Amino acid sequence: MCGRFALDIELSTQVGARLGIAFNTPPNDDVRPTHTVATVAWLDDRLQQLNTHWGIKPEWATHWLINAKAETVTGKKTFARAFAEHRCLVPCSGWYEWRDEGGPRKQKYRFEHASGDELYMAGIWYPAREHEASPALVTLTTQPDELCAQYHNRMPLLIAAEHIHYWFGSTPEQLTPLLTPTTNTQIAVTASDQ
Repeated sequence: MCGRFALDIELSTQVGARLGIAFNTPPNDDVRPTHTVATVAWLDDRLQQLNTHWGIKPEWATHWLINAKAETVTGKKTFARAFAEHRCLVPCSGWYEWRDEGGPRKQKYRFEHASGDELYMAGIWYPAREHEASPALVTLTTQPDELCAQYHNRMPLLIAAEHIHYWFGSTPEQLTPLLTPTTNTQIAVTASDQ
């Protein structure tokens, strides 16, 4: 978790209206690791769109790293500096999990805001290196809330809209209260076609 998420057609308008920024990302019902992902970052003293590619592959890694645990992000060498200096948010319409229910295939579920609002997944970004076309993104996960725990043992770290400026303007130590499942975002779950 979280390895797939969705961008509905109205997402760009929702983000632009909420944050007062120019934000534009094409609809995509199946965003995957290594795909281009539009994020929101604090650049030049204001919120701006930052296009990234999802995942990093450090020299020591045998596979792409797409997620970091929020509970340990400040203590892991791979993630600590990015968390201190390059936090971002990933606007999305929902994310997916698969659960084994005894059938021939796992059942796919979509998680979204119960009111249809956009969600903001917490992330960190890494400046593009010489051979890369864009910065890299790692999303943050946390322990699941009561609902999500029925489907997976992790969930995206969601930042509520009222905490967005605090997310960007605080020190890593001050962010500790936000590194747990949010209780003020009502999540709805629906079974989804494969």
